[in-house]
Amino acid sequence: MRATMSLPILYLDDYVVAIDKPAGLLVHRTALDRHETRFALQTVRDQLGRQVYPVHRLDRPTAGVLLFALSSEIARRLSTGWEEVEKTYLAVVRGWPEFTRTTLDYPLREELDAIADVRARVDKGARPAVTDVRCLAKCELPFAVDRYPTTRYALVEASPRTGRKHQIRRHLRHLGHPIIGDVTHGSGKHNRFFEERYGARRLHLACVRVKLAHPLTGAPLVVSAPLDASFRGVLTDLGWADHV
Repeated sequence: MRATMSLPILYLDDYVVAIDKPAGLLVHRTALDRHETRFALQTVRDQLGRQVYPVHRLDRPTAGVLLFALSSEIARRLSTGWEEVEKTYLAVVRGWPEFTRTTLDYPLREELDAIADVRARVDKGARPAVTDVRCLAKCELPFAVDRYPTTRYALVEASPRTGRKHQIRRHLRHLGHPIIGDVTHGSGKHNRFFEERYGARRLHLACVRVKLAHPLTGAPLVVSAPLDASFRGVLTDLGWADHV
């Protein structure tokens, strides 16, 4: 019999619960993974013994802060103003960004899946998408992963102002700095290098901080999530322990 799963709770009151979602866990049931049996929503519901309501989502391979409301009314309030919420992500990317800070204002077309989005319109134009990006650290490794004798990587902080599907992943690829471990928008050679060197077959992207106004009181609410052991190990090996 499968053991009951539990997730780290980062914040809990009578209105909101925030958990630390591990990479690889789906937020809720989806037609894309019919055989999956574990989901964040159902797990948190069972942990608390009460209904929880989704407010936003994290991609399956993305780790970090995930919020649920404890009533449909609170869920509506939070979802309505979600683009005003400050979200902070950390990502390991290929290459050295030339900027210290930049804002990417690059519209994105909706990414559709043949199964999950079978009824969605295919003629929609690109929608506004804005992401603030800051380069935190750089390193150069003496390995010829691509066509150069050495390989460069960077740690970046990304704060999306809008909420398009795969926005951070697509924006960083557009900048020429795809996230390591991104099998859809990244580089297979660099993904394989990290898998072989670190045993890290995962997306190196995590939501580490969310700041919002509490849906009932309006007081500032800041929820932070620590990086998991795999992510921390990679950053430490790359010389970025100060950012763990």
